[in-house]
Amino acid sequence: QVQLVESGGGLVQAGDSLRLSCAASGRTFSGYGMGWFRQAPGKEREFVATITWSGGNTFYADSVKGRFTISRDNAKKMVYLQMNSLKPEDTAVYYCAASRLLYYSGTYTRRQEYGSWGQGTQVTVSS
Repeated sequence: QVQLVESGGGLVQAGDSLRLSCAASGRTFSGYGMGWFRQAPGKEREFVATITWSGGNTFYADSVKGRFTISRDNAKKMVYLQMNSLKPEDTAVYYCAASRLLYYSGTYTRRQEYGSWGQGTQVTVSS
């Protein structure tokens, strides 16, 4: 398993940018597919973005496509979510997650495909 800690959340205005970071610990971090999810008050946790273990493939929810970018640095054991053109509807707690399987070249979009989760970081976008 891998331990995950998110950071970088905050209060911003619509149109602003934020970069979330996820620091991982564990010897096999580079083998995990990584994802970002978010949960707004009163709503289910939803998929945002994912990146394969090698960083070669990414996939995004339609709601963030073209505005958010997921990336990773395996040497630093870090995953990032660059969020541009933020909207009030992006307000949520954002969670970093690591896949259950190692070295899978497909992309994971379902919560049950992830076995490790961080504690979350709050992002609030004011209009």
